[in-house]
Amino acid sequence: MVDERNAAILRMTDVALNAARELLHREGFVELLPVILAPVTDPLRHTTGRATIGAYDQEWYLTTSMIFHKQAAIEVLDKIFCLSPNIRLEPAAWEGTGRHLFEFVQLDLEVRDATRDDMLALGERLLIHIVERVRRTCFRELETLGRELTVPRAPFPRIPYRDAEARYGAGFEEHLSREAEGPIWIVDFPAEVREFYDREDPSRPGVLLDMDLLYPEGYGEALSGGEREHEPGRIRDRIRRQGLDPAVYGSLLAAARPPSAGFGIGIERLVRFLGGLPHVREVRLFPRVPGERAEM
Repeated sequence: MVDERNAAILRMTDVALNAARELLHREGFVELLPVILAPVTDPLRHTTGRATIGAYDQEWYLTTSMIFHKQAAIEVLDKIFCLSPNIRLEPAAWEGTGRHLFEFVQLDLEVRDATRDDMLALGERLLIHIVERVRRTCFRELETLGRELTVPRAPFPRIPYRDAEARYGAGFEEHLSREAEGPIWIVDFPAEVREFYDREDPSRPGVLLDMDLLYPEGYGEALSGGEREHEPGRIRDRIRRQGLDPAVYGSLLAAARPPSAGFGIGIERLVRFLGGLPHVREVRLFPRVPGERAEM
């Protein structure tokens, strides 16, 4: 017997992916194949563990994000994107958040000589295009899921990190996401809460040219990104300030990278929002949920 709910979610995922590819190709992006294993991966400044394997007398990390590889790729092409499988060993306690898988796919993109403002505008165009396409094409699937989609209008509101923190305290993202009438940006993150590759505003020390987009209705984070540090001296200083070993990131420090900006958007979270689903596990036929044992 056909599971109509699962089938509807899978068809909607396919439509969303095709819509994303369509917009990015139209704007001159080139799709890259993903990197699954690497000698170094995104350190991430939260409780995520990193998975490793040993091969050929070397330790390899399973990709937590393609941040370093996409920064290298824009030395070759000025606009790139990739559907990148990520492995992040999240705490088992996060099983019930509805937002976390420890294996998921991220649409990761990067643009040479771009600014945060460029990425804010691109993120809005991308989400609006996907929602419009799903709403127009997947009306039967949305009916099966009992979901009414509203196309958001640009520009989305913006709130600085410190303002949101002062207004709502710890966990402000959850409050903002629940109360927002549409997608909302958080901007200007403090340097101590983000990674060393995020660019510090030259005119405001300690403030990063970053952004996160939150879905409304309590669905949480949609995408995360910003401008990148590209000067070796500044990267080295940021690495040391975070208590990391610069030797681990030697390839990043060997030469200056082109200035760039980019972001990543989680596909499972996107489809969860589009379909009004209670948990991202429903987006995958074979979900990998923190703390759960899998049989297949």
